Amino acid sequence: MLAELRITGLGVIDEVEVVFGPGLTAVTGETGAGKTMIMGAVELLLGGRADPSIVRPGAVEAVVEGRFLVDDDAVGSGVDGDPLDGEFVLRRVVPAEGRSRAYVNGRLETAATLAEVAGHLVDLHGQHAHQRLLGATAQRQALDRFGAIDLVPLAQAHRRVAEIDAELDTFGGDERARVREIELLRYQVAELDGAGLNDPNEDDRLAAEEILLGDAVAHREAAAAALELLDGDGPASEAVGRALAALDGRSPFDGASVRLAGLVAELGDLASDLRVIAEGLEEDPARLDAVGERRRSLAELRRKYGDDLASVIGYHREVADRLGALEDHEARASALDAERLAAEAARADAAATVREARRRAAPGLADRICEHLRTLAMPMATVEVAVDGEAGGEVEFRLSPNSGSLMLPLARVASGG
Repeated sequence: MLAELRITGLGVIDEVEVVFGPGLTAVTGETGAGKTMIMGAVELLLGGRADPSIVRPGAVEAVVEGRFLVDDDAVGSGVDGDPLDGEFVLRRVVPAEGRSRAYVNGRLETAATLAEVAGHLVDLHGQHAHQRLLGATAQRQALDRFGAIDLVPLAQAHRRVAEIDAELDTFGGDERARVREIELLRYQVAELDGAGLNDPNEDDRLAAEEILLGDAVAHREAAAAALELLDGDGPASEAVGRALAALDGRSPFDGASVRLAGLVAELGDLASDLRVIAEGLEEDPARLDAVGERRRSLAELRRKYGDDLASVIGYHREVADRLGALEDHEARASALDAERLAAEAARADAAATVREARRRAAPGLADRICEHLRTLAMPMATVEVAVDGEAGGEVEFRLSPNSGSLMLPLARVASGG
């Protein structure tokens, strides 16, 4: 069902949007109001000829969009059983200059494809305009409805083959592209494996170590100066000791004496810690060079593979997984090839079943049509429903209107009446 029609820049129409409800909708108006343009818009959605002269003067292009709701009864009525259900949005763009464009659900298609899809959705009635039954698609659908042909297995078989083909396409594209990608990934994985990176904070640790190693002499001199003031008879220790001796035995200052005694002990511990640290500060040019080189390597990895080391580690995992998948290509591709052969066989079986069902139904449909033609004062008319092609998808109605007339395709002999 046509649920909504939107027209912009077509003939006398600047912009209009029509929302259709169930049942009959009558479009009325005085001469020149644009009724014919609405029909012309529908014909454009049917793949009709797009003449730039229909573009509204001053407009860059004419645009027609139609939203269609497909009933469940239409499921399986597409080409060779391809399901047609849900919602379809068809769009036709006619530029004032250049070629027209056609879209089906937002995807660019040819006008022929648009006509094929729209043929399932719209039927025009009128003198020389009841064209749907003249088309191969409508004739095939009529036969399928008459014979209650079950197209679902064929549609499922089509989809399965398409799914396998899509998965095969993910294996690195063509062979040369796959080989190139594998070579690149092997280089990257080897480089990242060789880097041995597993700590996202490694560069921060190395930066601290580099500062420590780069100024070891000055660090030891600073520690020695501090120890001279704190250790043994140094000025700080001596001053605290004298203060403690001055308060000795003075009960009002017992608390202060305790604190001074603790400070003496703390100064001793602090001096001991400084001595240990200073003794560990040794010049190590080789280690300093190694730290600098490692930091430069980490910087290069960040330049190539991520903003920080955590990102580099994550990228390492990703490319390793992708490389593994590509290197397993042959085994998986072989399995998919086997699956595809089975799916193709299933599709062929389903197609053969549909073809046979269509051929069985064809004579009955031809007889039924002849019965109707006799009620229309065509007693000598004979009809043939020809079925050919894969899955019997090439269905053609043929008519001989009178005795002795040639049996010709319906599209060639049907008159407007």
